[in-house]
Amino acid sequence: MRKPLIFFTIAAIALSACSQSESDRSTTDMAQTETAEAASPQAGGDVALLPTLDKIPVNLPQLAYVYDYRWQMPAESIAGLQRRHAALCEQQGPAICQITGMTKTGEADAIIGELQMAVATRQARAFGALIEDEALDAGAQQIAAEIVSEELSKQLVDTEARLASRIALRDRLQDVLRGRKGKVEELIEAERSVAAVNEEIDQARSWLKEMEGRVAYSRVTVHYETGTPVTSDFLGPVTGALGALGSIFGYLVAILILVGSVGLPVAAIWWAARAVERRLANSATNRA
Repeated sequence: MRKPLIFFTIAAIALSACSQSESDRSTTDMAQTETAEAASPQAGGDVALLPTLDKIPVNLPQLAYVYDYRWQMPAESIAGLQRRHAALCEQQGPAICQITGMTKTGEADAIIGELQMAVATRQARAFGALIEDEALDAGAQQIAAEIVSEELSKQLVDTEARLASRIALRDRLQDVLRGRKGKVEELIEAERSVAAVNEEIDQARSWLKEMEGRVAYSRVTVHYETGTPVTSDFLGPVTGALGALGSIFGYLVAILILVGSVGLPVAAIWWAARAVERRLANSATNRA
């Protein structure tokens, strides 16, 4: 009697556990389904009303950058540093850096040089740091550094709009010419108009390409000048004191020259007047 009772009890417990497991599973599935529906764009909840960031248009300013660096060093070091900077540009590859100009003029201790480059805008700052490292390794002293930008967004938009309007006008004029309707004079005038519009289109495309190139590539110019950088704090005051003494002696000499140029004529006139006065006095004494 006890064995059948134990069997039925175990069976009831197993059935109850299975039903509870299925109930929990269905509840979990319903919760996941409700969550997915709430997160879907078709749902009427608050989540569906949140805007997505990728749909917001953002117009970044179109800037053309100009980097200008000025270095001072002994005359014999200019050529070597200029070549190192040029080689550094060539190592970056033509897609990153291109040399647009290179000059070096002067003689003896008065030499000036210049290196002009077009550098990809995204790498321009990093390339400027490489230029600085090379110059410092060569013992040069930086005396000036400048970064200037020009906003070209409005010019780009205006040029694109003008280009679109000119292309539309050209298409309409070409349609007129294809139809061959009108007098001969009108057709000739239309052909002239097409030629003029094509010229404006080419000019606008050239402007647009030039501005886009200025935005994509920054102009980097490195100037080289002669001079000996101060390498010791002791030499600076000594050099300054010697320069001050030279200036003081120069002022003293200038004052002496000024006094001499004014005082000598006055003294000569006074001496001549006294001589004439003595001569007249002697003549009067002799007559008496």
